[in-house]
Amino acid sequence: MPSDKRQRQKEREQAARETRAAAVRRQQKRRTWTTIGGLTVLVFVLAFLFSVLGGDDGGEDAATDTTVEEGVGDTETESPGEITETAEPSDDDEPAAEPVECPAEDGSSEPRLDFPAPPPDCLVEGATYEAVFDTTEGEIRVLLDTEETPQTTNNFVYLARYGYYDDTEIFRSNTGIDILQGGAPHDNSPGDVGPGYTIPDEGAEWTYEPGDLIMARSSLGAGAQFFFGAGPDVSGLDFGGGSSDAGTYVKFGSTVEGVDVLEAILANHVDGVEGTEEGAPDPVPVIDSVTIVQS
Repeated sequence: MPSDKRQRQKEREQAARETRAAAVRRQQKRRTWTTIGGLTVLVFVLAFLFSVLGGDDGGEDAATDTTVEEGVGDTETESPGEITETAEPSDDDEPAAEPVECPAEDGSSEPRLDFPAPPPDCLVEGATYEAVFDTTEGEIRVLLDTEETPQTTNNFVYLARYGYYDDTEIFRSNTGIDILQGGAPHDNSPGDVGPGYTIPDEGAEWTYEPGDLIMARSSLGAGAQFFFGAGPDVSGLDFGGGSSDAGTYVKFGSTVEGVDVLEAILANHVDGVEGTEEGAPDPVPVIDSVTIVQS
């Protein structure tokens, strides 16, 4: 009997130890979860304070970055009907640069391809401006529109008088919309880096005819590249057409001599690797010079 009593006592002591150990484990668990819960609450509190105290500035910067990235994406992904100038200026925090002064009216200024800012106003009020394209396929004379599109015309005159368009190619043709594109002196492609700035569009809801001189554009506006309407199907770009960009390309001049030259260049179109209708003339015409005649 003493032996059995001793055995029962040992069993009770063992059970008590196990009960105490279980209680200790439960207490440690509660402390662990309490700590985790406290840290979680602290994280949410800090996040809330950050959003209240610093959210405005951060949100504005993020929106600006997204806008720039979306702009680049839009211009890199183009359908055959789009007339894009893919290069866009960088968006940084540097102060606005001063523009280069107006070039000499006789075209004698030192040639220049890169500019820190859009041009100043270089047009003479009441004057008439014609652009004479001397190309390897013949001469094209265009009357520039100073009434409806003075800023776009001013930009073209400014660049032409700095020799920006001299010795460049008409590097693109599209027989689906009857256009000829040029104005990219750095690499003769839609991805040319451009003059270093863009100008805003002037007007909208345009319609187009053969001989029209029209600005190509990126998502931020126009820069330097242009295209000619070279046949009746350029009307496929008219406002109300199927493309989301229809009617948005600024028309700033009309050919008064040389529509036949444009038609002959388009007739030399050869399809490129991107498929039918999209390609380049063969031989590729070279614009030897663009001379501005002011009267």
